[in-house]
Amino acid sequence: MTLATPKLELISFKLCPFVQRAVIVLKEKGIDFDLTYIDVYNPPEWFKAISPFGKVPLLKVDDAVLFESAVIMEYLDEAYAPQLHPDNLIDKAQQRGWMEFSSDLLGNTYQMLIAKTESDFDSLYQSMQSKLIRLENTLTASPYYSGETFRLIDAAFAPYFMRISFVAHCKPLGDLFNDTPKVAAWRDALLARESVQTSVVAELGDLYRTNFVMKNDGFICQFL
Repeated sequence: MTLATPKLELISFKLCPFVQRAVIVLKEKGIDFDLTYIDVYNPPEWFKAISPFGKVPLLKVDDAVLFESAVIMEYLDEAYAPQLHPDNLIDKAQQRGWMEFSSDLLGNTYQMLIAKTESDFDSLYQSMQSKLIRLENTLTASPYYSGETFRLIDAAFAPYFMRISFVAHCKPLGDLFNDTPKVAAWRDALLARESVQTSVVAELGDLYRTNFVMKNDGFICQFL
């Protein structure tokens, strides 16, 4: 007896990098899903009722609700082929750790955007440079993190690389990647991948600038 394929609905906010991770995984696996956008600043009541943290993404699997992007990615990887995590348990555990590192880089990016002074911005910039050098030292393959095969870790880092490119469009970031050529090459490979390019709305760059950068009114706004 063949079990029915569950209906998947991803609840999203257009600007959310964590939703983008889930979309990339869904696209890489060729999974059919519905995508519902909400305004997280004014969420509907039905969303409040099912989101424990009041955040996106949520993934509805028939009547079940999954939350937190890492959990959603892991569920999709276990439930649908092809498997995007490596088979080796040590490699898998290490990559899970570095996926958390990508979340820290996203947080660093946000802090740069809301920094009110040049001094604060520069301090956060230097912190990001140091983190990228640490990441550089883990890269031993190309074009993706593990080589030719696109992995879950690649889906986790792609939203960071996309958003730091948006920041660079607002304020040139100079030598941010100069000391990390392997990270820069990985960034370019990810941003060129179809699943990454099609995982966001076409107007995301403009939305990021007007609805996010300008709204936060940080030091970077003077360069717009």
